[in-house]
Amino acid sequence: MKKVLTLLVALAVLLVAGQVMAGKVPTPESFDGITIVDADWVKSNMGTVKVYDARKKGEFVEKHIPGAISATYKEKSVKNLDFDSSKDKMKMSKYPTDKSTPVVVYCNGPKCWKSFKTAVLLVREGYTNVNWLRDGFPGWLDKGYPTE
Repeated sequence: MKKVLTLLVALAVLLVAGQVMAGKVPTPESFDGITIVDADWVKSNMGTVKVYDARKKGEFVEKHIPGAISATYKEKSVKNLDFDSSKDKMKMSKYPTDKSTPVVVYCNGPKCWKSFKTAVLLVREGYTNVNWLRDGFPGWLDKGYPTE
């Protein structure tokens, strides 16, 4: 019986690890210092917030939220709250020097960790007005909002 239980626990761990590695684990629904916003909020605040796209450059070139700035987050770390940002690449120079400037980051929705990790790193760097479009570009498209 003990061997069966050990095997079941091992299989559960492997299943969860496989989902994390495959990007099937959704991002957190909240995080201290980060405000989750929706596409309506982003659209209504377009003139007062800087919008950053954390997706791959090719995705940005193909289509993005109007006025967004490409700020690719190159992700090698695991997709969880304890991610090791030293394994990833992000250009902080893309972001405003005034850390009180309102920013919003997005990527490919709740199972894409790039914008979440970006938002976390911005908060760690002292940014005080970090907004995260958790539904990402798919949420923007679902609303039928324009792209460029």
